[in-house]
Amino acid sequence: MKHSLFLLLALISLSYNSCAQDKNTVNTAHSYEIIVPELQNPWGFAFLPDGSILINEKSGKMILFKNNQKIEISDLPKIEHLGQGGLMDVALHPNYKENGWLYISYASSNDENDGAHTSIMRAKLNGNKLVDQEVLYKALPNTTAGQHFGSRIAFDNQNYLYFSIGERGKRDINPQDITRDGGKIYRLYDDGSIPEDNPFLTIPNAKKAIYSYGHRNPQGMAKHPVTGKIWTHEHGPRGGDEINIIKAGKNYGWPEITYGINYHGTKITDKTSLPGMEQPLHYWDPSIAPSGMAFITSDIYPKWKGNLLVGSLKFQYLDRCVLKNNKVVFQERLLDGIGRVRSVRQGPDGYIYVGVENVGIVKIIPKK
Repeated sequence: MKHSLFLLLALISLSYNSCAQDKNTVNTAHSYEIIVPELQNPWGFAFLPDGSILINEKSGKMILFKNNQKIEISDLPKIEHLGQGGLMDVALHPNYKENGWLYISYASSNDENDGAHTSIMRAKLNGNKLVDQEVLYKALPNTTAGQHFGSRIAFDNQNYLYFSIGERGKRDINPQDITRDGGKIYRLYDDGSIPEDNPFLTIPNAKKAIYSYGHRNPQGMAKHPVTGKIWTHEHGPRGGDEINIIKAGKNYGWPEITYGINYHGTKITDKTSLPGMEQPLHYWDPSIAPSGMAFITSDIYPKWKGNLLVGSLKFQYLDRCVLKNNKVVFQERLLDGIGRVRSVRQGPDGYIYVGVENVGIVKIIPKK
């Protein structure tokens, strides 16, 4: 009898989660073409001015895809491959054509303690080599934990550099403590110096680069094309993946408030709101495990202008989110079942490009 009851409850739970996820429409009006084949985990990629693509493989390889050929970039910094950490995001300076600076995030160690933590570096390409390397930020202390490196990079309209660092699995220690790295969004000048108006600059012992805190593991970051604000999304636990608009000095609540629960089903907290803590613009339940994020501004997809794209690792599709008054009012699956979607960019040609694990980089093409 107990076994039958358990089986019935399990089936009800599975049915609920499937229905909750399957309510999203599957788009069949678009196809795709594989542009860069045979990539294992294209964690981040960026388009260079000549149309070539610079790709970061999480395993530690940086690849230049040019003239339909893959060229491996040499002289990278020492990269630790630890759990979810490795070579992660890549972004170009907004004035890349003039200054040549590119920015990468990666897991790095040092001689202070075992393990690794997120680092942010700027460097330049000289032929097929990475040169003029400057570490702009190194999170500490290193830890042997393999989760929650964060690592997305974005620039705003004033060319401030923003990046995310996850709480590294230490939810009760890092995200609510501004004297510790992890569970934060950071802001620097493009050369790594601290802006004079950063919100915690005058707080004793605070990490001066912190811009907002109370985050779990932000793996999506993009500048809104109209407002110029930095938007992020982050992994929740079981349920509670979030989209947030980042504001200076604000507390986004993790783990004091959340719409999710522990992976094994117990509560983290019974609070979904508290005074002084920001509410997400949107949350997913069940979790989609989001990664990668981009806004659509292209005339190639005229009905999608202003929409937000978010990759799903868990359900293996690209989520098109229609926004109205800063609310997600409709969602649609693109590339349904293609594989774990890790990264997404709108290319200089206006097409949407998507990095898919064990597939490569694909281009979304409207059917005529």
